[in-house]
Amino acid sequence: MIRRATASDAAHLVRFINMAADDLPLHFWRKSVGVAGDALAYGLERAMRETGSFSFRNAWLAEIGGEVAACLLGYATEESPQPIEPGTPAIFVPLLELEALAPGSWYLNVLATYEAFRGRGLGSALLAHAEAVARPAGHSSISLIAEDTHLDALRLYAAKGYREVARRAVVKADWEVAAAEWILFSKPLG
Repeated sequence: MIRRATASDAAHLVRFINMAADDLPLHFWRKSVGVAGDALAYGLERAMRETGSFSFRNAWLAEIGGEVAACLLGYATEESPQPIEPGTPAIFVPLLELEALAPGSWYLNVLATYEAFRGRGLGSALLAHAEAVARPAGHSSISLIAEDTHLDALRLYAAKGYREVARRAVVKADWEVAAAEWILFSKPLG
C-alpha cells in the first residue's frame, strides 16, 4: 500500500532522506545547528513543516504488513530556475546545476527502501506512483539525481525508462562519501 506521509512520519522521512543521499542532509543539518545543536531534531523539524522541499506534504510511503518500508519524496521544479545564490555551500552547487537542467519537471528527490524490504518491487511501485502524481499535475517529465555508486538504483532507473542527461562531480569538502559523480536522469511522460 502507498499512502501520503503525515507529520507523524517525520522520523521515517529523516531516515529515508539521509539514505537516499548518503547522509548529506545530516551533514548539512549538523553544520546548520553547530556542535551544540541537535542535527536530527533539526531534520525532524524540517520534515514536519507544512512547506519546503523536505516537507511531509511532498512524500508518500509504501507499507508492507502495516510497516513503513519505502519512501518517495518529490515536487515540481521551477519553470525558470533562478541563478545559484552567492554563498550557497559548494557541496550543493552541482546538485542545483543539475536540477536547473530539468526545468518544469516533477523532481523525484528521494526514493529509498529500508534494507529489510529491498527486492520486493517497492522502488518500481513508487516510480509508477511518481508518474501517477506528475501526469495529472501537468508535468511532461520526471527528473531525479543519483550518485554513481548507487548501482541498484541506477539499474532500476534505466529499466524504467530514465535516461542520463548530465553529470557533475561530487563536491565532498568534509562530507565523507564514496561517490564521485551526481547523475541527472529524466523520463518523458507520454
